[in-house]
Amino acid sequence: MVSTGAPSSSSEASSSSSGVERIVDTLTGFVEDLRGRGITVGPSNLIDAGQAMTVLDLLDRESLREGLAATILSDPLHRDTFDRCFELWFPLGNAARIASTVVKRDADGKVDVDAVRELVTQTLADPEAMADGRFDQLVALIVAEMGQYESAQGESYSVYQAMSVISPQTLIARIAAAMAGGQGRDGERAGTDPLNRQAARDATTRLRQAVETETQRRMAEVRGRDAVSQYAVPKLPENIDFFSANPQDMIKMRRTIDPIARLLASKLEFRRRRNKHAAVDVRATLRASMSTGGVPIDLRRRKPRPGKPELIVICDVSGSVSGFSQFTLQLVYALRQQFSNVRIFAFVDTVDEVTEFFDRGNDDSQFGERMTTMLTQAQISLRDGHSDYGHMLKGFADHYLDTLTHRSALLILGDARNNFRPTHVDSLAKIRDKVRNAYWLNPERKEHWDSGDSAASTYGDAIDMFECRNVDQLGRVIADLLPV
Repeated sequence: MVSTGAPSSSSEASSSSSGVERIVDTLTGFVEDLRGRGITVGPSNLIDAGQAMTVLDLLDRESLREGLAATILSDPLHRDTFDRCFELWFPLGNAARIASTVVKRDADGKVDVDAVRELVTQTLADPEAMADGRFDQLVALIVAEMGQYESAQGESYSVYQAMSVISPQTLIARIAAAMAGGQGRDGERAGTDPLNRQAARDATTRLRQAVETETQRRMAEVRGRDAVSQYAVPKLPENIDFFSANPQDMIKMRRTIDPIARLLASKLEFRRRRNKHAAVDVRATLRASMSTGGVPIDLRRRKPRPGKPELIVICDVSGSVSGFSQFTLQLVYALRQQFSNVRIFAFVDTVDEVTEFFDRGNDDSQFGERMTTMLTQAQISLRDGHSDYGHMLKGFADHYLDTLTHRSALLILGDARNNFRPTHVDSLAKIRDKVRNAYWLNPERKEHWDSGDSAASTYGDAIDMFECRNVDQLGRVIADLLPV
């Protein structure tokens, strides 16, 4: 006879096995999602992550998040993308998000906004609210009651709508006073204290981030994870298009300069050491092979070219491509030890040498200041302020052609949009013929070349032009093309 406990044990084992399978499926799906976004996760990283999950408290999401980040991520600049993916694959459980806090409602059953704003003040001012779950419940209440609306596709949630109703920025003084435990006039003074106000601003920022995350979770439940991840998960810094980057994106992208510069410097140094032997001289090798019956046993090489090349950069600094030009200039200056000299020419409609503005220091703040100074003092916009590549090329050929030598390498940075003006491609040909290497780096998508006022193909017939619309493409092009 089968004991009455057997079915129970079998059921528990089956349930346990099913639970493990769900965890494994979630982890592997999470990792595949990260890989699809450009984050490198090797098999050993996946194994380490799985082992970490066997010892971590899976109900402690922050410990789980940090444990997975430590085993999966190799680049800290990818953390934002990792965190957003984590929120979608390992969402906070529904039970922990129930808005159990009782607040006043009107006759129609709607939440009293003033009561919620007071609850926001009290919760953000209490450091223990994060640990005991009150903050999560507040966020759930705000999204459920203030952010929900009916769209053409059905139930939807809006961060903007929720935060507009709460308007936490107007509560900063009250939150600061509550943080200091102030009441009455003392409370008013506490609310103006700079340290308290900064703490209150930080708290409202955390609230907005939490509301944004909760909104994405709820939208993922309604629309599905894949649909939400298309807009909710940020691109890796190296994959953000220069043309679509906002100021926050540019800050993220500039953080990649030093790591990329170190990688490129090592690649260029490797190529330089390899090139010390110079290329094989075919004619000399064949002559030497006559003594061995035509078998080229002894390879003869050309004489190596000593010294580092000079780099010349001509960059469009008009509004449409200024972010790309500034980023590339910073990257070039981080690599300047790989060249005997670096000279910079800038233009909007008129070209001018601006090397002196960048010769000292290249950290982020200094470079931004020097870029601003250059834009205001250099003679780069003497006509109507619109990009004019033809006028620039003719001016460079007329006034700066003698600065180029056979040791020079030339980079032209710009989208080749000439505002339907004369291209003066003959001047570009003169410039190209004076240098050892010449390349044009275009930050626009290749499929958009030659549309509208673009003269990309016209210039591309005279010089090698490459698409460099993001940091990843720019790094690969520079690594492959820059001479050593």
